[in-house]
Amino acid sequence: MPKTKIIENLKLPNVYILLLIVFFSCALLIFINFYTIKILSANRAYVNGESHYSKGQKDAVRHLITYLYTEDEEQWKLYQEELKVPQGDGIARILLLSNGDVDSIKKALRDGRNHEKDLDDMIWLFRNFKSVSFLAKAINEWEQADNLVNQLAEIGKSIDEKIKAASLNEEYQKKTLNLISVISEKLTINERKFSDTLGEGTRAIKDQLIFTNIIFILIIVSSVCIYYSIMVKKIIISKKEVEAKNENLILANKELDRFVYSASHDLRSPITSLKGLIEIAQMEDDLDQIREYLNLMKLSLIKQDQFISDIIDYSKNKRKGVVLESISLISLFEGAIIQHTHIKNADRIVVDIEILVDVIKSDSLRLKIIINNLLSNAIKYADENKQEMRIFIKTYIEGNFYKIEVIDNGIGIKPEFKEHIFEMFYVIDSNKGSGLGLYILKEAVKSLNGSIEVESEFTVGSKFVVTIPRL
Repeated sequence: MPKTKIIENLKLPNVYILLLIVFFSCALLIFINFYTIKILSANRAYVNGESHYSKGQKDAVRHLITYLYTEDEEQWKLYQEELKVPQGDGIARILLLSNGDVDSIKKALRDGRNHEKDLDDMIWLFRNFKSVSFLAKAINEWEQADNLVNQLAEIGKSIDEKIKAASLNEEYQKKTLNLISVISEKLTINERKFSDTLGEGTRAIKDQLIFTNIIFILIIVSSVCIYYSIMVKKIIISKKEVEAKNENLILANKELDRFVYSASHDLRSPITSLKGLIEIAQMEDDLDQIREYLNLMKLSLIKQDQFISDIIDYSKNKRKGVVLESISLISLFEGAIIQHTHIKNADRIVVDIEILVDVIKSDSLRLKIIINNLLSNAIKYADENKQEMRIFIKTYIEGNFYKIEVIDNGIGIKPEFKEHIFEMFYVIDSNKGSGLGLYILKEAVKSLNGSIEVESEFTVGSKFVVTIPRL
């Protein structure tokens, strides 16, 4: 198989699939990272909010205890101000669970001293992930803390009422102080658990994000490496194609140079011969001798006509594409026999035909070139010294191939000439042909992806076998 055919048959994966994999992997990676960062940002906001919640609760407790013992109205105001922080977060939690109005939720979160830029992320995280285990557990701790804050608010009301009623006593102060301390300790535990739960969730999300990033980066890197490998292979193949085409071009140029040189020589030779014969004939008075000169002129013209016909066949074979159609081999052989009746000894040769396959699907131009040249070659190189000159033609099917055999008992081919007979302008006897026939024959066979074999014994005869694939 020619080098260019091998190159054409190489199959490579579709690079567009790899590019799509890279594109979608990058898109997914950006999407995952964006929402992961959004989750982590909201998680951080809740942890930060818890610190405000805890500080507000502890400051409220401190001001309440001071108010309990000093009855300073300023401490009561400070207590109420600080208690609004955990109470605001508690209102936001209830509104979030009941799918409340966004503006009301944001107002409650602002009361909890949460940063304005974190509010949207906090609402988004709660609404979309409240059922996720770590967040659900944190919300539960939040609810318990809110219940304790409500208890603390009730104690504050009770203290304020006692002070305003001037019924505050030492025993009540001591009892209330113990109750506030217990509530404060429980709140500290809830707040710590809330922060720890969110911290565990953050670490779990970070681990998942790292794992996901590694997977997608590996996919992207692998796809890019495969893409790079494919492109390198394509470049190598393209380079080989260019090299193969350059080699073919160099051969074609050499062939063309040789063709032009030989063709110009062979075209001029009969003309020179004709001119010489005409000059001699003009000086001759003997009618028989003039007829001999005319006969020589005719032979020269026949030779030139055959050479021009070969050049036309050569041009058609090179320029025209293969056209598949149904062709009758019997018709082609009958036409070829009639066409070659003018060749010397053609009328003396017995032609036997055995057609085991007639109609085939192939290219009529190439088959006509093949059959004409096979028959022409067999007639030209017939052995005049033999009592009977014969040509045997056979067509048949063998496996997935059509076979065309042309066997003659002509002069045969000497072993030293056999390997050169298909070369352009190679002639054993310059009087027999132009040296283009068998070259064109082989090129036509090659155009049909076929092959040709020759068996020959000098003085015995030759056998040409053409093999053409069945289509």
